[in-house]
Amino acid sequence: MKEIINEFKAFAMKSNVIETAVAFIMALAFKPIIDTTVNGIFMPLIARIAGKPNFHSLTIDLGKGAVITYGSLLTVIIEFLFVAVALFIVIKVYKKTQKEKPAEAAKPTKDQELLTEIRDLLKK
Repeated sequence: MKEIINEFKAFAMKSNVIETAVAFIMALAFKPIIDTTVNGIFMPLIARIAGKPNFHSLTIDLGKGAVITYGSLLTVIIEFLFVAVALFIVIKVYKKTQKEKPAEAAKPTKDQELLTEIRDLLKK
């Protein structure tokens, strides 16, 4: 059991896990900004164009009390598209700011260096 705990500690302390956790927390903090932007700016504009003041009330009546409410889904899809466009723009700007670095030759490991020395000695 102690070995599993040590393995988990090593896994959790890797930089990729920590970076992912930080990114996840930042995304959760970013969600209210997106919600407010979509619901406060974009949805009223789209509702004005579409002639519907509130998309949440959009429904299809199937009769006998069965109703499909698709307005909320429409709002969530618009939020998703907004996030996708925002992320696309952020990534494009990030890529432009990064300078292209020439690929460095990978340094051989100690084992590879030792094997190279042995090979060279055997050639002699």
